[in-house]
Amino acid sequence: MMTREQNPVLTPAAPAAVPVRQGPSGRWARLRRHRRWLPPVLVVLLLGQMAAAMVTTAVQQTPTIDEPVYVATATDYVREHRLRYNPEHPPLGKLLIAAGVVAADPHYDPSYAGDQGQVGRHLLYGSGNDPWRLMLWARLPVIALTLLSGLVVFAFARDLTGTAGGLVALALYAFSPDVIAHGSLATLDLPAAGFVLTAAWLAWRARRRPVRYLPLAGAALGAATATRMSALPAVPVLMALAAVSALAAHRSAPAARRWPLPWPGARRPVVSALVAAAVVAVVALAVVWAAYLVVDPRLRFEPAGPVPGAHGPRARLVELLPVPPAYRAGMRVQFGLEGQPWQGYLFGHLYTGSLWYYLPAALLVKTPLGLLALGAAGAVAVVAVRRLRPAAPYVLVPPLVLLAAAMTGSRDFGTRYALCVPVFLAVAAACVPALRWRWRGLLAGALVLWVAVSSLRTFPYYLPYANEAFGGPAHTHRLLHDSNVDWGQDLGRLADRLRERYPGERVWLVYKGSGVPASYGIRAADPRTVPPERVHGLLVVSDSAAAKARGRLAKLLASSRPVGEVGHSIGLYRR
Repeated sequence: MMTREQNPVLTPAAPAAVPVRQGPSGRWARLRRHRRWLPPVLVVLLLGQMAAAMVTTAVQQTPTIDEPVYVATATDYVREHRLRYNPEHPPLGKLLIAAGVVAADPHYDPSYAGDQGQVGRHLLYGSGNDPWRLMLWARLPVIALTLLSGLVVFAFARDLTGTAGGLVALALYAFSPDVIAHGSLATLDLPAAGFVLTAAWLAWRARRRPVRYLPLAGAALGAATATRMSALPAVPVLMALAAVSALAAHRSAPAARRWPLPWPGARRPVVSALVAAAVVAVVALAVVWAAYLVVDPRLRFEPAGPVPGAHGPRARLVELLPVPPAYRAGMRVQFGLEGQPWQGYLFGHLYTGSLWYYLPAALLVKTPLGLLALGAAGAVAVVAVRRLRPAAPYVLVPPLVLLAAAMTGSRDFGTRYALCVPVFLAVAAACVPALRWRWRGLLAGALVLWVAVSSLRTFPYYLPYANEAFGGPAHTHRLLHDSNVDWGQDLGRLADRLRERYPGERVWLVYKGSGVPASYGIRAADPRTVPPERVHGLLVVSDSAAAKARGRLAKLLASSRPVGEVGHSIGLYRR
């Protein structure tokens, strides 16, 4: 028999001028290799610029109002191992801050008497410590956790829509001024939001592998509730999502891969759902207990100040919760804070009490317009597009429930109470390419670029950011107050301005914050303590104090001439 090689008919000759292509050419192979490397490089670049922005902000800002309390509590945790200060917030977020405190190794006097605010100021300014160095080290762990939460944003969005969607979501997160502002502070708001996001993402992944991911989702949920009690409304939401994931896994997986539970009927869908919800709740509860046990294995609770009592059904509910006694005491402190008549400021209107629409209005001011547009379109997409619809409860329900719970609170102090909204909006925005809109990719890219430009323009003044529709950060103080614009962060910048432009002048200061002006070289008197006719020279007033000005301070401001501002949070006036 003649072989193929011996028979020219069976062996077709290759054309001499046209090369035979067997697989991708060298040029296309190199392009594909570059495309594989491009997403990791973009992730590194986005997180790198975010890290640079947060570190720069952390270096330049003086302590905000809440930070000294958290830093002092964290120091007391690692030095004295006792549950004494700041019971209104669980320990986990402060244990994160404590990792930086350990590296800074500050001088600490555990016998100093005072409330938690006084202890914090004494640690920073009265114990021989360098407040700049100590605050930077305390902020670095929160910065690191913020960057890790960015990876969760990318992974969540990539699971929904692919790598391109993940990059869109990460870019929106990495350039979000509110995320950068609070991610660079030694506070608890951004860590709690990041933990809730992680729990939702892991619950979503549990639709395929519930045995692996549901315990992890419970751990992330426990971390959120062990950081801030405002995350408690997420507990029933995540339990319900865990049940939904278990049902989805039950429908899609073969019988051999379903929950390996030992009792009869355990493979039924309803039983699987109940077990999934219970697993998430039990693991979350274990994390809460572990956070308190790390501080003090004996769980001694010796509060530095009085803990208010609670009455009625709410008190009975608190006492039934299977949490450490210090956690229940912290809930009572929160109830007491909610019962106080706080002042709010919205769009130039000063009021006492709370407005239910305050947080939505503040979010409209402080969220970049591109993120608002893409997030809203993404929310529509995740509901309208059939293949994305199963993800809608995981992406939309947690932030909506947490926002609704925060809207019922009495403290209209800032968007930090609803940081979960821009974080989840970034994930939702990744779903925009799934809509059948013409030029949707180009539009999404343009809006992401707009967010980036808006964020870079406000650098390094992220805390007082307002989007272009409301005039930018220079106008935020006319619309909002407190942590939205002026949280005491610019005392160091004020000291520099006074040295550079007003050396030797008489300075009158009304400062809202936890910093000690004299520690930064500021020599000033309070103009509210003397008759108005004696106030001459330079009048310096924090914007939140100016927004709430009444009586003597209001008359002083009305009869003064504005001459400048510092950090978009402190006004300078000439008298």
